[in-house]
Amino acid sequence: MFKKILIANRGEIAVRIIRACQEMGIATVAIYSEADAEALHVRMADEAYLLGPAPSNESYLRTDKIFEVIEHTGADAVHPGYGFLSENAEFAKALSAKGIRLIGPSPEAMTLMGSKIAAKETVENAGVPTVPGYFGEDQSMTRLQAEAQRIGFPLLVKASAGGGGKGMRVVHAPDELSEALAAARREALNAFGDNTVFLERYFEKVRHIEFQIMADHHGNTVHIFERECSIQRRHQKIVEESPSVALSDDLRQRMGEAAIQAAKAVNYTNAGTVEMLLDAQGEFYFLEMNTRLQVEHPVTEMVSGVDLVKTQITVAAGQPLAFGQADLTPQGHAIEVRIYAEDPDQNFMPTTGTVAFLKEPSGEGVRVDSALYEGYAVTPYYDPMLSKLIVHGRDRDHAIQKMQQALRQYVLMGLTTNLNYLQRVLHHDAFAAGDTYTYFVNRYGEGLTPPQAVPSEVIGAIEKRSKAMAAKQVQPPDSDPYSPWKKPLHFSSFL
Repeated sequence: MFKKILIANRGEIAVRIIRACQEMGIATVAIYSEADAEALHVRMADEAYLLGPAPSNESYLRTDKIFEVIEHTGADAVHPGYGFLSENAEFAKALSAKGIRLIGPSPEAMTLMGSKIAAKETVENAGVPTVPGYFGEDQSMTRLQAEAQRIGFPLLVKASAGGGGKGMRVVHAPDELSEALAAARREALNAFGDNTVFLERYFEKVRHIEFQIMADHHGNTVHIFERECSIQRRHQKIVEESPSVALSDDLRQRMGEAAIQAAKAVNYTNAGTVEMLLDAQGEFYFLEMNTRLQVEHPVTEMVSGVDLVKTQITVAAGQPLAFGQADLTPQGHAIEVRIYAEDPDQNFMPTTGTVAFLKEPSGEGVRVDSALYEGYAVTPYYDPMLSKLIVHGRDRDHAIQKMQQALRQYVLMGLTTNLNYLQRVLHHDAFAAGDTYTYFVNRYGEGLTPPQAVPSEVIGAIEKRSKAMAAKQVQPPDSDPYSPWKKPLHFSSFL
C-alpha cells in the first residue's frame, strides 16, 4: 500500500480524498495556489506546498512544480481528482516514467478515450451502439456539410478533445452550420489546443445516463450501477440521481454490460464512467468515457455502499477488487445537487464573495462534500462549484423529500448561489414525475416558482448575523480540538 499520496487538486474533492487517505492511514501532500493559501485542503493535509499564483496554468497545471514537490516529499502516488490534470495522458506518462503511481487508468486508455472520435470507433468495434454521426479525419467544410446533410438536422457540433460543454453547438438548420463550426472550433482551440470536431445526431428528448465502472489489474471489471444526470445547464450537470426512473431491470443489465464492454475494449483499469444517451424509444448510445472519478461519485457510493476513492487507491496499489458483479445490489435511492457560486437569474453567471455565514444540513442519510467555512473567499479563478449535497432515502419519493428538507436547512450567506434555484427544481412537478430529460432547464426554467418562502424574521436574523461577521475578520471556530485549523502546519514554497 502507498505510504504518501499527493493530491493534485483543490476544493471539496481534495478534502474528500484527504479524508479517505486519513481513514486508510496514508499520509497526504497538498498543493495550492496563492488564492488557496487558506483553503481547507491545505490545512487538512500532512504537508502543503505553494506552487504559484492563482491562475491554474501558473499553479495547479504546473507539472514541473508538482514533480519538484513529489521528489521533495517522497510521495509514491498521485490522486488527480477531477479536472486539472486528471485526464492528462502526458502527465500520467511522466509519472510512470518516474516510478510514481497515478491513481487512475493507464496513459494509453486515457489517450484513446480522451479522443471522442477514437473512443467512438473503438467501442463501436466492440459492439457498443454509438450515436449516429461523422467522426472522420477529413475536417474540410465541404465534407462536414455533406455529412451534416446525411445525418440530418438538428445535429451537434462537438469538440473531439475536452468536455464540460466547451466546443459544442446545436445546429437546427443548414444555414447555421458554418457559423456553429467556426465558433466550436475557436472555442475548442482555446480550451484544449485542438480544433478537431465531429458531428452527431441531436436528440430533442433524451436522457443522460452514465455507468460507474471499476476495474482492477487482474482482469476484473464491474459496473456499479447507473446515475441519471439529465438536468443540466450549459451542458453541465446540476442534479444527479440513482437509480434512474427510466431503466427497467433488463435495460439496466444491457446498458451495464455495454459499459463493461466499452471499458474492456481499451483494457481500462481503476474508476471510470461510461456516459450514454437514452432516447424516448428506449434505445441507448455510447456518448463518451470519462477516465477519472466523477463529481457525482457520492450518488453511487450512497446506493452501493462502495467507497470509490478507497477502492481507487487499493486498485492502483495492485490489489484485486474486493467484490464482483454478483456482490453488488443497489439499496434505496440517492440524489445529489451541486451548489454553485452563480446567479441563475442572470443566465447562471458565476459570482464571487466571502462566506459570511454557513450552516450545512446534517442528519441520517444526508452528506455534504464541501471545503467551505465562514470567512472562505470565493475567487473567480476556478470552477464555481462550492460543494455537493447528497441524500439517501428508501425510495425516490423519500429521497426527494429528504433533499427538499436538506436544501431548506442549507444556509450560505455572503455571495449569490443556486441554492434557491435547486429548491425550485426539487419542488417542480416535472421532477417529481421523473420527467428529467436534458431539456428540463430550458423547458421549465421560466416556469419554476419558489417553494414556501423563508419567514421574514429568519431572513432578518441571518442578514444581521451576516453583516456582523462580514464587518470583522472571520476566524475559524476554535472549539473543536480535532479541527484541522489547530494542526501544526508544514508549508513550503515551490515558487
